[in-house]
Amino acid sequence: MGLIEVYESAFREFSIDTAQVLLTDSDISDRVRYLNARATLRTLLELDIVPVVNENNTVVTQEIRFGDNATLACLVANLIEARYLVILTDKDGLYDENPSINLAANLIREDVAGNPALGKFAGPSGSLGRGGMVTKIRAAERAARSGTSTVIASGKTTGVLQLIRDGEMPGTILRADTGRIAARKQWLAGQLRVKGKLYVDARAADVLCRAGCSLLAVGAEKLKDTFSRGELVSCIDSQVGKEIALGLVNYSSEETALILGNSSTAIEAILGYMNEPELINRDNIVIL
Repeated sequence: MGLIEVYESAFREFSIDTAQVLLTDSDISDRVRYLNARATLRTLLELDIVPVVNENNTVVTQEIRFGDNATLACLVANLIEARYLVILTDKDGLYDENPSINLAANLIREDVAGNPALGKFAGPSGSLGRGGMVTKIRAAERAARSGTSTVIASGKTTGVLQLIRDGEMPGTILRADTGRIAARKQWLAGQLRVKGKLYVDARAADVLCRAGCSLLAVGAEKLKDTFSRGELVSCIDSQVGKEIALGLVNYSSEETALILGNSSTAIEAILGYMNEPELINRDNIVIL
């Protein structure tokens, strides 16, 4: 209560109204609640009210918690289709070495979010935080999936937000290397809980990544875990063992197990019915 009161008082000095918004993973993973949350945040912003978002610790459990504010922040950026996600920390940004140990460490001014090389520069969290630079890099990668670039900068820098707004970009900027994707695919990209895995052959993997086509049953080789129709599954390239896409599946794991490797025309003969000719429709797939 005290923290929210501080936010309210600080903004009120500038005649800006605020609103407290509490979210859980379920609010993001459920399609209807996701859309409700997005509508609420957008309406607040349209009314010039600044939403102060935090995790709803009253109802979350260890299994469904966001885990850290960087993860929560990137999902909120996804919700409102933000151009930039700003993560303020006690460091000037991301360094190539620990600046507390090596005074000659170099500040990384700019890179592409999702660059695997960034992981080796990330250290653990300090005494007052949780997750450290690792979670900030991961948050930047997740935010980039919906076209949001991330700035990691020091909260101690005077006027840091104004500097970022003016394009000076203090600290480190991790740019999204792709444009914005459709709102439904943004939602898919921001999901935290994947219910199962589908392993696809080399041809299906190529078609998915290169052309963004639907995933057909004939291209799926095996599955893992139990899932229901409409739930989120991960598509894995069997040849290299790499996750290449996320999608909402048209058939349950039991049904999918029966139609794996078969053509779309054979689905009705195998199951006795056909919900959709595709295992996952192209409109319900986001390529990673």
